[in-house]
Amino acid sequence: MPHLLLLRHAKSSWDAPALNDFDRPLADRGRRAAPVMGSFIGAKPWRPALVLCSSAVRARETLDLVLPKLPVEPSLRYLKSLYLAPPSRMIALLRQQAPEVASIMVVAHNPGMENLALRLAKDATTPAARRMAEKFPTAALAHFKLPSWRSLGEEEAALKDFIRPRDLG
Repeated sequence: MPHLLLLRHAKSSWDAPALNDFDRPLADRGRRAAPVMGSFIGAKPWRPALVLCSSAVRARETLDLVLPKLPVEPSLRYLKSLYLAPPSRMIALLRQQAPEVASIMVVAHNPGMENLALRLAKDATTPAARRMAEKFPTAALAHFKLPSWRSLGEEEAALKDFIRPRDLG
């Protein structure tokens, strides 16, 4: 059963309001939060074998700070199609992945990440699901266990955990 990790990019900077949204970099808070989340992910047995990352600057910068905290570098794919992608686009992309890939991490944006996570979390009564429904903040991570990539969105997905940077100290 594969693992799906949904990592929202870390906090972005609004210091240059004229800058195109796609090109916004991380804020200081985001540069602090991303490696903390990377350390958490790197300590888990379900760390990603493949990362699908939005090619927006803030998503790439988030991943650049997470990767050094992982004991083994995963395969990486940067995709412009993940920039502000709706859940349907992310599900279609994930369904195309090889069945032998044990874990995939998607690094992308809201509202798509939050909407996808809420759609997949069928049991909204768990503590993790309740925290996630309150808010899916920047640098938060939703961890799911799935029957298969092909059945994503059709069969039950188990939300195993929802972690925010503030949960890690």
